[in-house]
Amino acid sequence: MENLLDIFVKSIFIDNMIFAYFLGMCSYLAVSKTVETSAGLGIAVIFVLGITVPLNFLLDKYVLKEGALVWLHASFKNVDLSFLSFIMFIAIIASMVQLVEMVVEKFAPALYTSLGIFLPLIAVNCAILGGSLFMQEREYNTLAEATTFGIGSGFGWFLAIIGIAAIREKIRYSKVPPALQGLGITFLATGLMGIAFMSFMGIKL
Repeated sequence: MENLLDIFVKSIFIDNMIFAYFLGMCSYLAVSKTVETSAGLGIAVIFVLGITVPLNFLLDKYVLKEGALVWLHASFKNVDLSFLSFIMFIAIIASMVQLVEMVVEKFAPALYTSLGIFLPLIAVNCAILGGSLFMQEREYNTLAEATTFGIGSGFGWFLAIIGIAAIREKIRYSKVPPALQGLGITFLATGLMGIAFMSFMGIKL
């Protein structure tokens, strides 16, 4: 249990997809104009990461790794399909994003319209693929660890986009120098938030 809590907290604050690795910046910058829209996309990212990371963990463990297919037959013990990791991970991610898109369009048409092209673009959001690749690189041992990491990474991305959206809404009422208006001040705010999140690196659980 302590190990799962450690993975969850670290994936949110220390290994934050935005502030530690700058993954998913395109959607982060484009959609974070309002808190409402950002919350919708953030929840979608949590869902997609929470589903795709454990699915890709199972795929990697029981299909792609060298000797993973031994459960089919002993003759497959030397088969190594790890070279298919990228394309298989992306296929899983694209399927889940398609499911999310259909659900949002059905039950929240206003949110679907406001997100526009950036909802289907979750499929090529590098934060989503990064979650599965980090899971593979760190060699988590159990499905629970992979799921915790996926959900934690999603929450980290959610907090990042909600935070910058709230700041951008407040900035509208501030006197920002013309040269920094728009993305300029957003990049500065993101950098400062990244420095703030670096303070969590000293957390010891």
